Amino acid sequence: MVSFDNTENAFKAKSNSDLNRSYWLFKMVGNPTVVNFGAKVAPIGLAIGFKGLIKNTIFKQFVGGENINECDKTIAELGKYNIGTILDYSVEGKESETDFDACCKETIETIHKAKNDNLIPFCVFKVTGLARFDLLEKVSANAKLTDTEKTEYDKVKQRVYLICKEASDANQPLFIDAEESWIQPAIDSLADENMAKFNKEKAIVYNTFQLYRKDRLTFLKQTIARAKANGFKVGAKLVRGAYMEKERARAIEKNYPSPIQETKEDSDIDYNLALEECVKNLDMMGLCAGTHNEKSSLYLVELMHKYAISSSDKRIYFSQLLGMSDHISYNLTLSNYNVAKYVPYGPVKEVLPYLMRRAQENTSVKGQTGRELSLIIKEKERRSKLK
Repeated sequence: MVSFDNTENAFKAKSNSDLNRSYWLFKMVGNPTVVNFGAKVAPIGLAIGFKGLIKNTIFKQFVGGENINECDKTIAELGKYNIGTILDYSVEGKESETDFDACCKETIETIHKAKNDNLIPFCVFKVTGLARFDLLEKVSANAKLTDTEKTEYDKVKQRVYLICKEASDANQPLFIDAEESWIQPAIDSLADENMAKFNKEKAIVYNTFQLYRKDRLTFLKQTIARAKANGFKVGAKLVRGAYMEKERARAIEKNYPSPIQETKEDSDIDYNLALEECVKNLDMMGLCAGTHNEKSSLYLVELMHKYAISSSDKRIYFSQLLGMSDHISYNLTLSNYNVAKYVPYGPVKEVLPYLMRRAQENTSVKGQTGRELSLIIKEKERRSKLK
């Protein structure tokens, strides 16, 4: 049976200096005051010349490089331990057509790179890298678009189609990331449309299901039913979600019921039910369990045993973020399960929003930082006894 307590295996890719850097980083992100202060001053620090400090600390922990070629070292290092890389161009919040076209081109470049490298099992993109947030919000609300906005949204759909077609031509699975609930209907529609086009033979295009939302288990079941009725495969990346504080704050501000589960336990229950739904329907699915939760990871292992699915079956992947939950990633791959790390990349200034979100997520998820720290301390103590 898989165990996540083996720290020697979990941190075998880290030098002592890497381990020390991780220790201090997780100590800092465990403090909400420090994280909130850092979120405010980091952009200022970058502007006045502290790029090197940021790049050698939090950036080095969670990001593969400033460009696609800088990621080669990370891809190779993970590959040594049979862990795949999911290249994620983590530039977001842009507003111009030029930026959107550039992001589309960069995403296609990741597909080209992955096509010739079996260490990159998936590619990924965010629709907000290809479209204005306000436009996606308007489409999601079924608001009437102006003629100019219709033309603009046609370009968005074309960019998504081009990326998905490139992935299909390369036989390269592709994730469409989930985002805020008030723009998600537009993203779901784009994902559904392209799954129906390109997933006839296998799951190429994957939608992302955020199970910290109350409605997503039902939506997953509806997606599976729609796929069965229309003859295509479902690609499902299951996550809990990364916008919890933002979602709840907006619901209060605008006086509507929060879409977020009332408790973490509710999220856990729905996540595990979603895993079972996917495994039961694996003949017409591809599944990626994007989770840092040990119990859910073990539950998926149990489900695979229950349904006699080989640990190496490529229709099922486990995934964690670079720099986090190595005790899950490295111990799973030791037992021959398919594992891939999300490896964001991009200029330091451009990925700063991603880094701040990671820090805030670690702070808000009960027990996450404490677990990371306890394992790092355990490994430091183990190594010190060997001296």
